[in-house]
Amino acid sequence: MATLKEILTRRPGRRHDQADGASRCLQGRLLLVGPALGQYRLNLMAFCKDFNARTQKYKPDTPMAVTITAFKDNTFEFTVKSPSVTWYLKKVAGIESGSGRPGHVVASTLSLKHIYEIAKVKQSDPYCQYMSLESICKSIIGDCQQYGD
Repeated sequence: MATLKEILTRRPGRRHDQADGASRCLQGRLLLVGPALGQYRLNLMAFCKDFNARTQKYKPDTPMAVTITAFKDNTFEFTVKSPSVTWYLKKVAGIESGSGRPGHVVASTLSLKHIYEIAKVKQSDPYCQYMSLESICKSIIGDCQQYGD
């Protein structure tokens, strides 16, 4: 954990980058994160080690959003969010895409147990960690209705 003095002296001098974590730092496949880190002269191998340590609970083909903050002293911080709700809904329902006419044509049906499991995973996200499990479930149900599930 960084001290307050280190945080104040390590101001972000560069912009935030959004990189898709679908190309994991495994077996040298750095298709999407390599250029994003290289243009700011950041240590690519340190990023790969940290990224692999944080994402080892996910399967290699799982898409996830990564926000990278580069600092002036060539250090970085990043946050990893779990996959999107629509990706989970497609996986659970076993469909390629949602309904062409949501509200009129049903693409698939899901049980409340599936929605609850997705909500438990999404609760670990930095932006959802203070939301109640019930409100996350209601949000997922709303996504299902718009998606045609």
